[in-house]
Amino acid sequence: MPLYQLKQNSVQQIKPSSFKNERELQRLFEENLESLLGARFIASEFTTGDRQRGRIDTLGLDEDGTPVIIEYKKLSKENVINQGLFYLDWLVDHKGDFALAAQDVLGKDVEIDWSSPRLILVAESFSEYDKYAVNRIGANIQLWTYRKYGDGYLFLESIFSNATPTDMKRKKSIAEETEEEITSEETIVYTIDDHLRDKPAELKNLFEVFRERVFALNADGDILEKASKIYISYKHGKNFCEVAFLANTMKIWLDIPFSDIDDPNKICRDVSRVGHHGTGHAEIKLSNLSELDNVMFLVEQSYRQTL
Repeated sequence: MPLYQLKQNSVQQIKPSSFKNERELQRLFEENLESLLGARFIASEFTTGDRQRGRIDTLGLDEDGTPVIIEYKKLSKENVINQGLFYLDWLVDHKGDFALAAQDVLGKDVEIDWSSPRLILVAESFSEYDKYAVNRIGANIQLWTYRKYGDGYLFLESIFSNATPTDMKRKKSIAEETEEEITSEETIVYTIDDHLRDKPAELKNLFEVFRERVFALNADGDILEKASKIYISYKHGKNFCEVAFLANTMKIWLDIPFSDIDDPNKICRDVSRVGHHGTGHAEIKLSNLSELDNVMFLVEQSYRQTL
């Protein structure tokens, strides 16, 4: 995709460039992991031990507490998917190692949701066969392509996302866990139905319409929906909104700075200094269909921050 710089009434094309090596690419991502992929950095070149030898490029924890493995390739290679799956399997079998690493960096009270760990593969390109393969695999795998322009521009695009809950363990504080517990407890996988249980039909119908509008923001199907214990999150690379249910109302948090929101109807509230459940700090409520267009006007602004 050509990139142009606008100067008054003229345009100047910025030529594509490249990283010197994979390590330079990796370092850039790790220093900006939250901005680029919505994950907190935990470790670089994390060793998988003597029995299953390998080094995971980057370990992280996303906004919803989901473990993230990130592997980088300057160019797409056939083994990147297999390598990533090997590390994903290792992670499932070594929850305690990950938990301790997360605790060292993020604190003893950090929470981890093992319901669907993510594997993110980053390369300049992927083939249609790659996308077909990860689709058939069915794990929570995402393919991201990048392109560097000149010395000061980076284009990043999600080209495939597949979030399928796997047989992992339930979420709890690391401070309450031992490595033995991490590997032995059963998983609780939260679903949309868990959040809608006992809710009135009008609220369920309202959520279904809202949900359709959210997915319609991206025709390529790259928006991920994840139900956790407290809320349902919508992610395009990183979270752009979260939803929780009250008795007759939906409460929605937007992951966009409150000062950046264009809110002509003044329906949004700054909750950055108030206790709230979502990862976003701008809060709106949705109670009936007549409010939906105004709410989606704000949700779309948050979504566009992820493009």
